[in-house]
Amino acid sequence: MGAIFAILALFSWGLGDFFIQKSTRKFGNWVALFYITAFAALTLFPFVYRDLAGLLSMNKNSALLLAAGLMVFLAGMLDFQALKVGKISVVEPIYALEVPMTAMLAFFLIKEKLTFPQVMLITSSLVGIILISTHSFRGFKKISLEKGIWYALLASLGMGVVNLLFGLGSRETSPLLINWFTSLFVALVTLAYLAANHRVSGIIQSWRENRVLILAVSIVDNMAWVAYSYSALYIPIAVATSISESYVALAAILGLVFNKEKLKSHQWAGLCLAVVSVIILSKITET
Repeated sequence: MGAIFAILALFSWGLGDFFIQKSTRKFGNWVALFYITAFAALTLFPFVYRDLAGLLSMNKNSALLLAAGLMVFLAGMLDFQALKVGKISVVEPIYALEVPMTAMLAFFLIKEKLTFPQVMLITSSLVGIILISTHSFRGFKKISLEKGIWYALLASLGMGVVNLLFGLGSRETSPLLINWFTSLFVALVTLAYLAANHRVSGIIQSWRENRVLILAVSIVDNMAWVAYSYSALYIPIAVATSISESYVALAAILGLVFNKEKLKSHQWAGLCLAVVSVIILSKITET
């Protein structure tokens, strides 16, 4: 069951990031993030309201949920900005860094271990990431990086923390509760920001003009997080992350096919190396 949920997260995240890029370019990061999280807060509420009484007492689970909410907001904003300004085929493989980041956190904090083949595959994925993120090698002092790379790097590190918090939160509370709480937290923060900057009207206008896109991105992105959270109940967090992270291949392909993005030969090599490494890593970790 854990592998099935992780594969479902794989496909949902691949489509979700493709739609997120379109959403951020149409109506901005804050509105896009508000709609995605508000959708989850509303749709998941009927399934979690019986569990809310336990959150009123500030115990370790409440602190875990608050930490997850804060990290989702910070990493989400970086993620959206990376997709907004960068090529999806370049940005997505950078998110393969979530695998080693999550694995290292799981190793140090909850004692999940890595094998030698896993370490080697993680290393090869990082080499691929460097290749695809570098637009030109004309002089090492003048290496020009693709747009969105630094946002993607910071987002991937943040998402590594989020993956661990979601895995632990799913086990300590429930997959639906942690998704509902973090979504409500981010929705309220983004709404407060939009209200403070007199941009609430933009929420309504975006819905009128792009409701199909808003519904699509909200459904698939939240489906991915719920599926990932359930996968962490059945298999180690590092394994769930490794399998689901193969979504970078799907998202990159969507960007190349539909957005007509063009890469140089070394970037193609980096894309292939990063994606293949992550896929093999997911397979050997699963077994």
